[in-house]
Amino acid sequence: MGWWYYGYRYKHRAPRPANGIKAKTQRGKFGKTWWASRWIAALERLMDSRRLQRGRSYARRGQVLEINISPGLVTSRVQGTRPQPYEVVIKIKPLTEKQWEKVADVMASQAVFAAKLLAGEMPQNIEEAFQAAGVSLFPKRRGDLATMCTCPDWANPCKHIAAVYYLLGEQFDEDPFLLFRLRGKDKEELLAMLRERRAEETALSASTEPIPEALPLVQPLHPSADGSFWEAGDSLKEVKFAIKGPEVEAAVLRRLGPPPSGLGLDSLEAPLKEVYRIISERTLSLAFGEKGEGYPH
Repeated sequence: MGWWYYGYRYKHRAPRPANGIKAKTQRGKFGKTWWASRWIAALERLMDSRRLQRGRSYARRGQVLEINISPGLVTSRVQGTRPQPYEVVIKIKPLTEKQWEKVADVMASQAVFAAKLLAGEMPQNIEEAFQAAGVSLFPKRRGDLATMCTCPDWANPCKHIAAVYYLLGEQFDEDPFLLFRLRGKDKEELLAMLRERRAEETALSASTEPIPEALPLVQPLHPSADGSFWEAGDSLKEVKFAIKGPEVEAAVLRRLGPPPSGLGLDSLEAPLKEVYRIISERTLSLAFGEKGEGYPH
């Protein structure tokens, strides 16, 4: 394949071999989590299918040498067909401090936001907090993103930008807080804002709650006369559970963060993640009535 320009036909050439960041998604769709899928969907609305396909190929082959994320800015280097890697820049306007204050107010009003974010998850309805501030977490229009690449391709975004964009989706899979950093707030900054607001709400609630004049007497619990107190009863059969796998693997380990340095625990994180994975799989198998080998039934 190729394209025509000023009467000459240029053929697409394979990029030079590189040992960069290889995509974990070597087949199928990029974006394991819903938030990474939303990020990638925004790109796919802006690009033609051919450049998207070549961008995925670049991401899987390891042509992206590095990715740096800072508030409102992503910079990267991508190895193409020329000896010198191409420079890629992706810009997205950060939220103002006032907008972040509004977002944090909405997040703090719902305990589930802070609880899930602390566990390394992105709440499904997190966009409501941003919509309340009159902004969007994800790019919606072409004007929301400014992209640049030093390659000679006339299209923007090009395949090099697409490769970086797909790998960004994988990084967001692993750490949803990178999305917030891109919009202007690091993880610790955002969590500090949430903790501050939750603490203020708790203090206000405690100061306004009326004090009862007298504490009610606690009555001792006695088994029923017919002796059925310790029996399960038929009503327990009506109790139903909805069990599903975690959207984020090893959420507790992510919440704890890396082990403290200097204690000889640097190599502990990987085996613990594997233990969590095995326990989760076996627990789900038991929950759905699938008897596996190697563990109690």
